[in-house]
Amino acid sequence: GNGNGAPMASSDYLGTAEARRLAGMERAKSLTKDQLSAPWTEVRRSLLWAAGLKDMTDVPPGLGNTSHCFNDFNHCDATTMADNSAFNENDGSVKGIALGNRLGKGIVAASDTTMGAGGGSWCTCILGANYEPPRDVAHVQFNSKIAWKLVWIPSSNFTSFALVDDDGSLLNVGTPADDGYLPPVGERRRNYEAVKGGRYSREVDSM
Repeated sequence: GNGNGAPMASSDYLGTAEARRLAGMERAKSLTKDQLSAPWTEVRRSLLWAAGLKDMTDVPPGLGNTSHCFNDFNHCDATTMADNSAFNENDGSVKGIALGNRLGKGIVAASDTTMGAGGGSWCTCILGANYEPPRDVAHVQFNSKIAWKLVWIPSSNFTSFALVDDDGSLLNVGTPADDGYLPPVGERRRNYEAVKGGRYSREVDSM
């Protein structure tokens, strides 16, 4: 930041694909109540679209498979990184994440090129997002802001989620129908616990 409380300029996170990030925020905001209360399998497809990701389940992990995205507690950041940072590796700065954490090929394969101008997307890990500034994969490994983060809401007994932007402001809320594929409630609770006390729990804590 610049010391006067103004929001950080994206220049502080030079790995951000800013046009793509703004487009992802707009996509998240544009999702309707009907879309976000559909069966989870369909809701997750909408979330992939809003993240700028393709629904790819028939390729090996590491080559663009997105079947885990938003499907566990951790892979819940819609990160929009510049092409030059997509091949960044974790040098040990992100705690709890594999050294290396090579995602570049997968990012290129799975990114929806119709969203924004340039850059790519990935569903990165939220571990470390409770710190200020955030110490998660997006902000540390990719030096990138996020378009949005999925956070399950404690007051709903983790049956509803919020989508919040990089600053933690609310973009949308959903209550998916459980079609047997919803992440287990333990994962949804752990998702909230991973962001609790930081900027990304502010909105859901007041619901």
